[in-house]
Amino acid sequence: MPTKPHLVVLTGAGISAESGLQTFRDADGLWEGHAIEDVATPAAWARNPALVLQFYNHRRAGVLAAEPNAAHRGLAQLEAHYRVSIITQNIDDLHERAGSTRVLHLHGEIGKMRSEQTESLIYPISGDINLGDLAEDGAQLRPHIVWFGEPVPLIEDAARMVQDADLFVVVGTSLVVYPAAGLVDIAPRQAPRFIVDKKIPYSAALQGVTAIEKPASEGVAALVQLLTSSR
Repeated sequence: MPTKPHLVVLTGAGISAESGLQTFRDADGLWEGHAIEDVATPAAWARNPALVLQFYNHRRAGVLAAEPNAAHRGLAQLEAHYRVSIITQNIDDLHERAGSTRVLHLHGEIGKMRSEQTESLIYPISGDINLGDLAEDGAQLRPHIVWFGEPVPLIEDAARMVQDADLFVVVGTSLVVYPAAGLVDIAPRQAPRFIVDKKIPYSAALQGVTAIEKPASEGVAALVQLLTSSR
């Protein structure tokens, strides 16, 4: 049996927004009422860990209550035709719950927690993290999230995926958060490239990119039609 073409998809907040998960780059620049500097940086954690935990506990509950939407499901369905690798900037698990089997979370996962001292001590969590909850090394547990100003440990794995792509797709991302946005530049030039977003970012106006300027659910439906009609 011939090997399926490798379809690599980079997703951002726009794909989860249709499931009711707020993005911090909305008009007011706030994330559920909080400035990014107050809840999503190492300095915020050092200054007020209780607030940071409260914020992510609330977000975790929101993710658990959310459901995958048609865009998540559409990408999962493409596995019938392609070897699909999803690189997501999102910390929710909606891709997995929609049925996608190969998902790399660049910025961490809301359903996991880790030691604030030993990054390799990672545990699943579905409830809250509280001050005084300790990892095996005796350190406070924190969300398993890559905060602004922290290194992105999986960026090299993501880059290798993109460099191996036969087709490359971007869905629901503004392409302004680095290093994730830089992945667009290393997709093989011979690989067909597509971008799906309700407003195509200017930085994505690259030669040879097929633009689908629609919300994620509508755009992914159009993409699926495009990618499967000839297979």
